[in-house]
Amino acid sequence: MSQSLDQCTHSWPVTTETSNGLPSRMKVMSFDRFGDPDVLQVDEVDTPVPGPGEVAVRVAAVSVGRLLDLAARAGTHPYARIALPHVPGAEHAGTVAAVGPDVGSVRPGDRVAVFPLLTCGMCAACTSGHQEGCPTARIMGVHTWGAYAEYTVVPEANVAAVPAGVAPGDAAALALSGAVAQNQFDEAGLEVGEWVLVHGASSALGSLTAALAIHRGARVIAASRSPEKRRRLEELAPEAVLDPVDPGFADRVRELTGPAGVSLAVDDLGDPAIWATTMDVLGWRGRVVTSGAFLGGRVELDLLRLYTHSQRIIGVRSGNPRSATRLWEAVAEGFRPVIDRSFPVARAAEAHRYLENSANTGRVVLTTGDDDWAAAPDA
Repeated sequence: MSQSLDQCTHSWPVTTETSNGLPSRMKVMSFDRFGDPDVLQVDEVDTPVPGPGEVAVRVAAVSVGRLLDLAARAGTHPYARIALPHVPGAEHAGTVAAVGPDVGSVRPGDRVAVFPLLTCGMCAACTSGHQEGCPTARIMGVHTWGAYAEYTVVPEANVAAVPAGVAPGDAAALALSGAVAQNQFDEAGLEVGEWVLVHGASSALGSLTAALAIHRGARVIAASRSPEKRRRLEELAPEAVLDPVDPGFADRVRELTGPAGVSLAVDDLGDPAIWATTMDVLGWRGRVVTSGAFLGGRVELDLLRLYTHSQRIIGVRSGNPRSATRLWEAVAEGFRPVIDRSFPVARAAEAHRYLENSANTGRVVLTTGDDDWAAAPDA
């Protein structure tokens, strides 16, 4: 079942089976100074060429990320120094346009999604399959130029075949966030039938996490502070949709789960009050997994309760190729992300403002076909 709230019908670009068919120049949406969304502008740069083990992708769609894109553009990114000029865009999907020497897993014309975490491949984390722990890991669109562009060049290991019937916008929305959500569940040991509480369930990552937990057979409680977004989350058919700051929240969770409470909570918010309530409803041997701290970052922790209840807190930095593989298996089974709406790349500034206003329930996507650049000012 598609989870799209605004179905993206943008088509996949068609490429030819040649390794030298790349244009010499390409369009990008970039910024040369930090500021509000209006700093985004169309520019023209040299088209990157794939080297050994690399793949050139004709971008069809790219996700808009609150941290990865908006914070980078505003100059407020907490852990990256952005060099100017810069092209944002991490999660993306498209069609293989050309391949470099020694590439054997894909060929021109293949539809792929790009996992945008770039790692060394040699450290202990990488060789053990936990690339998210690579100390030199970089993210496309943050540490390097990204996918608000007609073409990107990425390592062969970072592309995954997109199953038939999946739209470009859906594939872009899954490229990184899907792997993150799956890695959260892998690290926490999610089991079928468990009660799972997902905070921030209306966000891009939160909605995908809630939907994937439901797909995996969990009993999901989706939490959001917005009445309108709670109504929209009902479309995912969780066990319940609740307001986490309602005084009766904990009692309502116990009514649903019984005295055992929830087995797993996903909290990517880091809000101290919400965190306290989460720990209150977390059951024996319960796990809290977190991949963000957008509303705080410092919370109180009752160590006595933690160890007497054999509870665990798990930090998950990102996804990895193994979790990405499991995610795409779920997609082949019919899993889809929640897409709030899509914008042509020419309206990237509008998309940024829309996301800054927290108007979305689910992922916001930019499409980058030939016609999608035409309406940009001065394009």
